[in-house]
Amino acid sequence: MHPRIEDYALIGDEQTAALVGRDGSIDWLCLPRFDSAACFARLLGDEENGHWRIAPKNAGTCTRRAYRPDTLVLDTEWETAEGTVRVTDLMPQRERAPDVVRIVEGVSGRVTVRSVLRLRFDYGAIIPWMRRSGGHRVAVAGPDSVWLRSEPAVRTWGKDFGTYAEFTVAEGERVAFVLTWHPSHEPRPRLVDPYEALRSSVTDWRRWTVRCAYDGPYRDAVVRSLITLKALTYAPTGGIVAAATTSLPEELGGIRNWDYRYCWLRDSTLTLGALLSAGYHKEAEAWRDWLLRAVAGDPGHLQIMYGVAGERRLPEFEVPWLPGFADSAPVRIGNGAVSQLQLDVYGEVLDSLWLTRRAGLSPKPHMWSLQGVLLEWLRAHWRQPDEGLWEMRGGRRHFVHSKVMVWVAADRAVRTLEEHPQLPGDMAGWRALRDEVHREVCEKGYDPKRNTFTQYYGSRELDAALLLIPRVGFLPSDDPRVVGTVDAVRETLGHGGFVRRYDSSGAAVDGLPGEEGVFLACSFWLADALHTTGRTHEARELFEGLVGLANDVGLLAEEYDPVAGRLLGNFPQAFSHIGLVNTALALFGGDGAG
Repeated sequence: MHPRIEDYALIGDEQTAALVGRDGSIDWLCLPRFDSAACFARLLGDEENGHWRIAPKNAGTCTRRAYRPDTLVLDTEWETAEGTVRVTDLMPQRERAPDVVRIVEGVSGRVTVRSVLRLRFDYGAIIPWMRRSGGHRVAVAGPDSVWLRSEPAVRTWGKDFGTYAEFTVAEGERVAFVLTWHPSHEPRPRLVDPYEALRSSVTDWRRWTVRCAYDGPYRDAVVRSLITLKALTYAPTGGIVAAATTSLPEELGGIRNWDYRYCWLRDSTLTLGALLSAGYHKEAEAWRDWLLRAVAGDPGHLQIMYGVAGERRLPEFEVPWLPGFADSAPVRIGNGAVSQLQLDVYGEVLDSLWLTRRAGLSPKPHMWSLQGVLLEWLRAHWRQPDEGLWEMRGGRRHFVHSKVMVWVAADRAVRTLEEHPQLPGDMAGWRALRDEVHREVCEKGYDPKRNTFTQYYGSRELDAALLLIPRVGFLPSDDPRVVGTVDAVRETLGHGGFVRRYDSSGAAVDGLPGEEGVFLACSFWLADALHTTGRTHEARELFEGLVGLANDVGLLAEEYDPVAGRLLGNFPQAFSHIGLVNTALALFGGDGAG
């Protein structure tokens, strides 16, 4: 059987990441960056598309596994008739080249272990040329080169376009494997000591996690979410990818499969809020600086997402040789939604920069002038329909959330001028814009018969993004229209105790066939909304249920199928973990957040 999404754990070096299954197989790894082509793509195909499995000979899934506390170092153990063996997986912080370190250790008895490595560059399409060099196995194909070595050395042999090794470990014995990538035209990088890499990785991660300012209930889940966000950060630039994967399906067997290895502006304010509230100001500042670089330029060309270094061109294409996870095709690389108009991102950017100014992050000289230019563009174009927060492919509409975020953009600019009157800006004009947008949304985006805001002007459909109305300050949480909207969203979009983003049962709005699962970030928003509307007990019950959806190592995907009891969508999903952190801080922060 093909593994489930929840069967995977994450390791990474803050420039890329790998997924490790319960069977000891690394089934997804892109080198050298998150958005590079995968050299292990079994996740979206089969073993012939690339993987690296280390496990006891003839063994299946592991007996147990866990991260070492407060780290991204994974221990996987098998109990066999011959004894117990542990495999420790990590990707140490790189100096120049990325390394995957796998340390096999005998815990008891004498266990025979097998390693099977199948490198397949370019998303599982290219079989490299393998050779030996000074005790290493070297794979080369075009621009890619990978070196494999073991300490102590074990015999390896080639078979069926794979590299095999078999050896026995007794209690206390260790064998370490190191896989290193580098551009094929460059010399081999400096060798890393795998055992020192393990020690330093554990130390570095624990030195980082001790900075967490939250010490309330569910701290382990909060810390695991923060570690995951750190692991999804591209350290050279500060950009945070939405997920480590592409094309994990929102519906098993369906076509709702997208590439999430990029940085979305829609996540910016919630990400900054989570990092700042948890005490990670350095990371928040790095994300802010990435944001400023990415959006610089013509305000009319603001995109909804960018590459990890701020790249703008992310062309979408399909990979026909990969059948997709659980036969969910097509597998897509790149993301065509990059060219969409989403007015909400202007509000996200201005809200984020307002938040960083209030948090005391060091200001940038051009930051305020950029905000003014973005708002002036928005003032001239906000009446246009757009594709909305959820990247609808069914045509543009006047989405209520988009208009609310236009209001947020004007509101944050006005409040900045009120707090810093020395700054230049059109206070009167921006106040007028804020008031005009507010009036229009309340007139055209609200259904008085049902006492709820709607997905777009004149519609009867609802949208979970409406739950953010009190969070962004558009209306107070005790406003009857807010309470009515929260109740309507929960009733209409609720499924299995959680909520969907919108009604995807028809193709009228999003232009796609099939249905998706409940959206975990939106379910955290519902918990936040219940809390702010005075239903804290219900909010905490919902939060506990959401935390319970995490897999055995604390990771969440984008969505969940309450009927099948399975995680869905790209994994692990930053948006879901951001929601977990922010909701924990909202519900319990007074008990333990610094």
